[in-house]
Amino acid sequence: MTDYTGSGPYCYANSLVMSLPDAVAGPAPSPALVETLTGSPFGVQLLGGTVPLFDPYGWDPEIGLDDAVALLGFRCDRTSGGSADEAMARLRTACARGPVLVGPVDMGLLLYHPGTPWSPSAGGNDHYVVALAADGDTVLLHDPHGHPYATLPAGEFLASWRAEAVEYTAEPYVMRAGFERVRTVTAEEAVRAALPGAVAWLAVRTDLPVPPGTVGGAEALERLADRAAAGLDAGVRELLADFAVRVGARRLADASAYVRRAGLDRAAAVLQEQARLVGAVQYPLVRGDGAALAAVLRRLAPTYGRLREVLAAG
Repeated sequence: MTDYTGSGPYCYANSLVMSLPDAVAGPAPSPALVETLTGSPFGVQLLGGTVPLFDPYGWDPEIGLDDAVALLGFRCDRTSGGSADEAMARLRTACARGPVLVGPVDMGLLLYHPGTPWSPSAGGNDHYVVALAADGDTVLLHDPHGHPYATLPAGEFLASWRAEAVEYTAEPYVMRAGFERVRTVTAEEAVRAALPGAVAWLAVRTDLPVPPGTVGGAEALERLADRAAAGLDAGVRELLADFAVRVGARRLADASAYVRRAGLDRAAAVLQEQARLVGAVQYPLVRGDGAALAAVLRRLAPTYGRLREVLAAG
């Protein structure tokens, strides 16, 4: 099976890779490896009972980034909070030492994105970027959503960085800086070390807060299938078509590749099957064929239990 290479909404994975120091022992990790190590491929949830996401029940990018950094053998300084002036002072100091992983930010308030300059919207669409410099009244960024060397006035950047509408963080001005390697691990070693966490995610962890009504795993997909058969509302259909299916299929494909390289062929085969099924959602979704969409989701539902079983078996 040919591994996927191409574009996709991998903002925090790409941003982490850009933030790691140049002088690393061995090649820099790929965004595909980072995404796998975050745990994001190992589950599915219906957030609040309404928002479908192809990531685990209770998972969010902040949890995933912390896990990936540690599994890759790095450490960093994570800071947050304070006033806008304090946050900008921290950012200036950190940028003087190297790139800074900034986020979550509110993507709708990054006003260099096409479509936003005249109608900014704090919609809560989370995003991650890399700050390169914060000199004077301007912040210089690498935005992995296709905008190298983007610039924003400091005040506008702070409005996005405050991330008031991003539901999974209660902290404004989150950033990670000062990355350094504390141990050397291979990609295969990192993936194998991540497997207990993957099994825990697939078992539907209950130790993390979730919005009321959230369901995970097969139950989430069965409920989504029922809604698809009855007709999805426009907001859910847009979320799935523009983001959730694209990132979900890619996560699973990348996880399949790295799990296979770690020698777990049975688990890799299940992940590959999942990737193909999630990818197959896109056509009936865009065409508005609710019956076909529901059928694919119902085929996908039992695969998460199978994946947990084969990963737990090692």
